[in-house]
Amino acid sequence: MMTSLVLTVIGPDKPGLVELLAQTIADHQGNWLESGMSRLAGKFAGILITEVPADKAEALTAALTALEAQGLKIVTERSAEAEAAAGQSFTLELVGHDKPGIVREISQALAKRHINVERLSTELTSGSMSAELLFKASADLSAAADTDLDDLQDALEDIASDLMVDITLNN
Repeated sequence: MMTSLVLTVIGPDKPGLVELLAQTIADHQGNWLESGMSRLAGKFAGILITEVPADKAEALTAALTALEAQGLKIVTERSAEAEAAAGQSFTLELVGHDKPGIVREISQALAKRHINVERLSTELTSGSMSAELLFKASADLSAAADTDLDDLQDALEDIASDLMVDITLNN
């Protein structure tokens, strides 16, 4: 029997951190399944899912905790993969001048409509015509089959006008 573990990882960025994680997982007969990792503000941060034989899960968790001596902080959680409910999936793309509150406004509109954020990626980039910073966001979203996407689109258009950003919703 296999156990799924979700790991969150953070530490000072340096070469070899992914190899250190991968080797520790492999040493416990684990399998690296999915991950998202980035260098952010000089830190290495990530989240990953690994599967390990149930009788090796505790030993792997202890080995991962021991990596703190090498600068990595790792939180390990057992995962019970929930079955996906029937529904609809769609994406949201946003571009606009950076200002505080953009993520808050969008996430409030989504939460109010019980829309789940499955993946969110944001970045600041320099505008091509000016030196002003542009905020870009991309999100994969899911909702119940009966969710009114026209209502969401209307709410997002109101937010876009208030924040002076462009928001695109794609099915």
